Order: sequence, then C-alpha cells, then structure tokens
Amino acid sequence: MPLSSDIYERVVNAKLFIDNNFDGSLDLASISQQACFSPFHFHRLFTTIYRKTPHQYLTYKRLEKARLLLEKEGISITEVCNSVGFESLGSFSTLFKKQSGFAPQYYRNIAYLKKKLAKEQPKTFIPHCFVDTYKL
Repeated sequence: MPLSSDIYERVVNAKLFIDNNFDGSLDLASISQQACFSPFHFHRLFTTIYRKTPHQYLTYKRLEKARLLLEKEGISITEVCNSVGFESLGSFSTLFKKQSGFAPQYYRNIAYLKKKLAKEQPKTFIPHCFVDTYKL
C-alpha cells in the first residue's frame, strides 16, 4: 500500500518530535497525537516507514545520546541516565549493554583510554593508507 505524501509528512513530523523531545517522558499517545493518528494506526505506519517501532526508535535515540555523554568527563552514569530520559538506572544499564555490548562504566573507561592513547600516540589512530600516502 503506497503512502500519500500527507501521511508520510505527518509521520516524519512525529519522528522529529521524538528527536527533539527524547529526553522527556514520551508515550505512544503523545507521539501519535503529533501526527493526528490513533496510537495503533500511527504505530503501524511508523513501523512500516522506519522498520522500527516508535519505542525502539525512542530507545535508540536515548542510547545514542547516552553514548556521547558517557564519553565526556565529569558526568556520572546516573546523571547520564536521567538526562536522556530513563527513569531506572537498571533498565538503562541493561539496554545500554544490550545495544553496545558494554556496560556504561566499561564503555566510559574504553572511551577515556582511546582519548588518552590518541593524545600520546596519534599515529596509531591514523589509517595506514593515509600514513603511506602522505609519508607521515
């Protein structure tokens, strides 16, 4: 079933609403209201267009932002969890590990070590073909 441009535009606007408000308390009803669809119809359309449910997409956005925040120093994991919209540290840690393969603290430690190594040995982070081409 081809979607009309009006329907597609309304679903995209709801996705942009998720992008701009992922750190707050969002539910399917509030998101679908942005597209002027019933929650069930919106869920079906969103999943058809993006191949993810609205909840999967929301979780993905939150975890991507969490990954960026964990790479910064001076922010506790609890603060990261709360700032990206999770209410439970346990569920945040479980979902983060499921998506990235690492627990949040371990991911933070790896990011810190990569930054440290990049400062100490910058050539190891430059691709070999680039080093050969420019004789570094």
